[in-house]
Amino acid sequence: MKLLIVVHHRFELWNVPAWFGSRLAEEFPQLQVVQRNSYHGVEEHLRDAEILFTISLRPEQFAVTRNLRWIHAPTAAVHQLLFPELVRSDVVVTNSVEVHGPVVAEHVIALIFALAKKIPQAVLLQHDRVWGQEAIWNDGPRPREIAGATLGLIGVGSIGRRVAQMASALGMRVIAVREHVEKGTPEGVKAVFPPSALDDLLQQSDYVVMAAPLVDATTGLINATRLALMKRDAFLINVGRGPQVDDAALAEALRARQIAGAALDVFAREPLPQDSPLWQVENLLITPHTAGLTEKLWHRHYELFSDNLRRYLCGQPLRFQVHKQMGY
Repeated sequence: MKLLIVVHHRFELWNVPAWFGSRLAEEFPQLQVVQRNSYHGVEEHLRDAEILFTISLRPEQFAVTRNLRWIHAPTAAVHQLLFPELVRSDVVVTNSVEVHGPVVAEHVIALIFALAKKIPQAVLLQHDRVWGQEAIWNDGPRPREIAGATLGLIGVGSIGRRVAQMASALGMRVIAVREHVEKGTPEGVKAVFPPSALDDLLQQSDYVVMAAPLVDATTGLINATRLALMKRDAFLINVGRGPQVDDAALAEALRARQIAGAALDVFAREPLPQDSPLWQVENLLITPHTAGLTEKLWHRHYELFSDNLRRYLCGQPLRFQVHKQMGY
């Protein structure tokens, strides 16, 4: 039985470390473990691989597989894998939402504090050697307490659930929109609404956090019309997927002070082009897709994947299976 690990990314942290495959080969001697850091010539291994660990697979590559039964993605998003041929197949797809959820949730809380306490403005003033106490108080929205504020969650998956727990522990009132209301109310959430009630959530929220998967229904979800529904002193935070927010509409809403500010960690194009108008928006905090960065990343990946690998070899159901038709 062959396990093929193939990941190539321009950012070093996203590439699988050498110890990962070696440790798997040692722990699971019944497997032939092949690890590659390039897609060049990978077809010869795809032909007889039964398990594939990757972030990318093209339809023509999938077409050469003969024994493939399981694809695991070391990412939360899997839309890049869900082309029609794979969706129609019996191949199981799993993802790594539980690896990234806790870390991204911490980042969300950090962004909430940064926006509430006007930390970006303080950093700019420090850079210019300005004692900006009066400026921080008088220019734009004033520093505020987050206890008692309403946080509106769009998506209550791995990230959203953790955000709800942390935010409620800080005294925030958390409300959420989720696709399947019948799944109940997660810990820390006061009320859950169906997608049809998204406008109501936007009108109530002091902080709106995007943490939903990228599917047709969430693409372009936050547009000019929806931004107009938000409170003038509210903030938008996106750690979901870039295409879920209309960048041009957001930039316009921020410049017009239609909402107080925003923080974005994900973008429709990454790296964000130097000519993007978002760079020049004063009340926008940009983090360059760093919400999931942690030195513990690959150790967490190993724990999750090796557990699922044991399940697979024993014929047990895999955890974190993706509903291929739904896209997450």
